Amino acid sequence: MKTWLITGCSSGFGQRLALAAAKRGDRVIATARNVKAIGEMAEPFGGRMISLPLDVTDAAAARAVVAKAVETFGGFDVLVNNAGFGLFGAIEEGTPEEYRPMFEVNVFGLIETTRAALPVLRRSGGTIVNMSSGAGIAGGAGGGYYNAAKFAVEGISEALAGELNPFGIRVLIVEPGPFRTDFLGRSITMVANEMQEYAASSRKHYRETNNGNQAGDPDKAIAVILQAVDSEDAPLHLPLGPVAHSIAERKLASFRNDIDAWRDITIATDFDQH
Repeated sequence: MKTWLITGCSSGFGQRLALAAAKRGDRVIATARNVKAIGEMAEPFGGRMISLPLDVTDAAAARAVVAKAVETFGGFDVLVNNAGFGLFGAIEEGTPEEYRPMFEVNVFGLIETTRAALPVLRRSGGTIVNMSSGAGIAGGAGGGYYNAAKFAVEGISEALAGELNPFGIRVLIVEPGPFRTDFLGRSITMVANEMQEYAASSRKHYRETNNGNQAGDPDKAIAVILQAVDSEDAPLHLPLGPVAHSIAERKLASFRNDIDAWRDITIATDFDQH
C-alpha cells in the first residue's frame, strides 16, 4: 500500500489519480486551493483519504500539509505535483499580470511543495511525479509561456533525479498529449490582448475546437501512471498518448539535425593546443 500526496485535485488528472489510488486501497492526501471542491471526494474512503487546502505558491501552507500528512499517516511515499494551469497567446501579447501567476503556480509552486516534502521522502524513499506536458518537450507558436513553464518543470525534474537517486527517490516526468479532461476549458487562460498580427498562430481556435473532443482517454492515462509508479524500471520521461510521442520524436529528429549540421564548426571552439 502506498501513501500519496497529490496537489491540484479539484479536477483533471489530479482528481482522477487521487480517486484511482484510493479505490485500489492506497492512502491519499488530496489537496486543492479550494478544499470545498474536494471535500466530498474523500468521504467514501473513510480514513484512507483526507482532503486539505493548499495554495502551492504558499511555502508555509505546503509545510503545513506535509506536517498533517505525517501526523495522519506517518508520512507518504509518492508526491504528485499536478497543480497548474496554462496561458495561450503569443509572447508579445502576454502581460506580466497574465504570465507571472502561471509561473508562480506551475514552477515555483512545484518547487515549494517539493522542498517541503523532501525531508519526509528522504527518510522513506519513494517517487516524485511531476506533471509536465507535451508542451514541455517542444515549443510551439501561441504556447510559449506555457512551454516555458513546462520546460522549467522538465529541467527541475531532471536535476532532482540526479540529486535524489542516492536517497532511493525516483522522479517521473509525465508528459501528456491531449486527453479528454476539462483542462482546455477550465485550466487554460487566453491572453486578453489578442493582436491581429498573430492571428495565424493563435491557440484560440485549437482550444475552441478541441475542448471535449480530445482523443486521449484520461482513465487509461491514469492506469499508465499507476503502473509506472509501481514499476521497478520506470523511465524518467513518460510521454502519454500518440501526440506526445510524435512531439518527442519530431523534437529528437530536429535536435539531431541541428547538432549534425553544424557539428564540425561548433565543436572547434576550444583553445588551440600548442
